[in-house]
Amino acid sequence: MIKAERLQLIIEHIRRERKVLLGDLSTLLEVSEDTVRRDIKELSDQGLLKAVRGGAISHSPIPLHFREREHYDVSHKEIIALKAVKFLKNGQVVLFDSGTSVLAIATHLPRDLQITVITNSFPVASVLEDHPLIEVIFLGGRLNKSSFSTSGFEVIQVIREFRPDVCFLGICSIDLTSGVTGISYEDSQVKKAMVETSKQIIALATLEKLNTTEPYYITSISDIDIIITDTDPDHETLQNYKGIGIKLE
Repeated sequence: MIKAERLQLIIEHIRRERKVLLGDLSTLLEVSEDTVRRDIKELSDQGLLKAVRGGAISHSPIPLHFREREHYDVSHKEIIALKAVKFLKNGQVVLFDSGTSVLAIATHLPRDLQITVITNSFPVASVLEDHPLIEVIFLGGRLNKSSFSTSGFEVIQVIREFRPDVCFLGICSIDLTSGVTGISYEDSQVKKAMVETSKQIIALATLEKLNTTEPYYITSISDIDIIITDTDPDHETLQNYKGIGIKLE
C-alpha cells in the first residue's frame, strides 16, 4: 500500500471512529507502528487530526461562529436543555458560559425559578432580561464577535470573586485523555476560571463532541461531575466516562 492510500485510510477511519490506536492502525494497514506514527504526525501537522500518546483523535466537527452554531443541531440541544433544567433549584448561583447549548437552557428555564445567573454571553443575558425572577450578573470585558461573548483579564478576575453552586459548561471537545479542550484560547481561559470557582461542573455535549480534542486545554476530565448529552446514558460511547465515576444524563 502506498503512502497516499495509507493517509486516506487513516483519515476515513478517524472520521468514523473518532479515535484510533497505533496498534490497531498498524494491523489494519499492515505496516509498523513507527510508520503509522509518522503518518499520524504528518496528518496532525496538516490539521486533519490530533496526535495523542498511543494514537490520534479527531477534531470537533462543530462550526466556529455563534450564528452558525446557533442553528446547528437545534433539536439535540433542546434535549440537553430539558435534562439540564432538572438540576436547578431556587436560591442557586449559576454560571452560564457562552455556548449555544447553554443558551438553550436559558430559553427553557421555568418562569417560577428564582436563581442568580452569572454569564459572559450576550445572548444568554438577552434571553433572561425579561425573566421575572432571575437576577443576571453580566461579566463585562472585551467583545468576542464570533461568539457574542466577553473575555479577557477583567472577566476572569470577576469570575474568581464568586463561588457558584453550578457551572453549565458548553463543550467543544471532550476526551478521557485530553480532558476538556477548546478552539479559542481566550474563551478556554474563561471556561477554565469558571471550572475553578464552581462547586459542581455540568458539561453539555452532543454525542459528536465526545472523544475529540482541540488545541487549548480547559480542565481535566476528573473535574467534571456530570455530562449531559443528547442520547441515552447507556450509549456505548459514554460507558468509559461512566467507568471513571462521571454521572451521565
